[in-house]
Amino acid sequence: MSQIIPETMRAAVYRGVDDVRVETIAVPEIGDGEVLVKIHTCGICGTDLKKIHTGSHDAPRVFGHEMAGTIVRVGAGVEGFALGDRVMAYHHIPCGECYYCRKQTFAQCEVYKKVGCTAGFAPSGGGFAEYIRVMDWIVRRGLVKIPEDIPFEQAAFLEPVNTCYKAVQLLDLKADETVLVIGQGPIGILLAALARLTGANVLTSDLYKERHTVAAKFGLDHPIDAGTDVVGAAKAATEGRGADVALLAVGSDALIKVAMEAIRPGGRVMLFASTQHGEAPFDPAAVCMDEKTLMGSYSASVAIQDEVTRLVFDGYRDGFDLTNLISHRFSLEDAVAAIDLASHPQADSMKIVIQPGS
Repeated sequence: MSQIIPETMRAAVYRGVDDVRVETIAVPEIGDGEVLVKIHTCGICGTDLKKIHTGSHDAPRVFGHEMAGTIVRVGAGVEGFALGDRVMAYHHIPCGECYYCRKQTFAQCEVYKKVGCTAGFAPSGGGFAEYIRVMDWIVRRGLVKIPEDIPFEQAAFLEPVNTCYKAVQLLDLKADETVLVIGQGPIGILLAALARLTGANVLTSDLYKERHTVAAKFGLDHPIDAGTDVVGAAKAATEGRGADVALLAVGSDALIKVAMEAIRPGGRVMLFASTQHGEAPFDPAAVCMDEKTLMGSYSASVAIQDEVTRLVFDGYRDGFDLTNLISHRFSLEDAVAAIDLASHPQADSMKIVIQPGS
């Protein structure tokens, strides 16, 4: 089944380090078990920016994976989806059978590391384009229908919310615990808001008061100016002990030391944005003698996919409106400017989205 689709489309094509160009390319063909999705909204993620600025991936490619849109072509054998369905697509889905999947460490699965959505070229998400091809194993387990009353912008947060919810679940927070979230960009606010849902007391740290203003919309009412003594503030809020948990939502190795110092003996530090290899100083005696735990979480978990879907969709109906995190909306033709702004965050910039179908 299909409808009339143009042969070409516009896309923001990565051509090399710091080189993204809006070009006309072919609309991808689909095969059996696959669907073609017309993109409405795609968020810009920090991992997209890292790939663009470091040259970690060869060119050409079309990035973008926080995406939502409408099915406009359906391949033979597809079950459960039809033309016109509003959908969100995860770009990674694990095999479900390997050692890492059995241990629910899905991001380490070799199938998970493959990307199952593309606008052309090597599969890289493809959301910075008008259309994407969603491959068969993603259609089977990673394509999510969006109800009519849920905006595409809200649905585009499913993948980032999954990554954040996974990290919060790993922390196994208790209602009597205090969590310090360092960094209040969109991911930091998501982490803090999800931590707050556990009943824990949540402190948030950021340099920009504008970001604390946005965080307040999600009930985050214990802001700390990151230009002051964050460690002292965490201890002052916890009878001198230090926070039970520090969630580091900023990719700054220097802040690992701050996070470790801000938690109590026996506390946990979660690294969420430390995706660059290198070396970072921390006190090993704090891990051994003070029994502090340094842990990490990366990417999404298929095991919580249904729970996250309910959280994002039902949450929207109950006031958990993630579109409040969007500060700037760009057309596809202005994708280069969108990527530039996302690469150089300002006090008033939060989530940046590209909207090929708006």
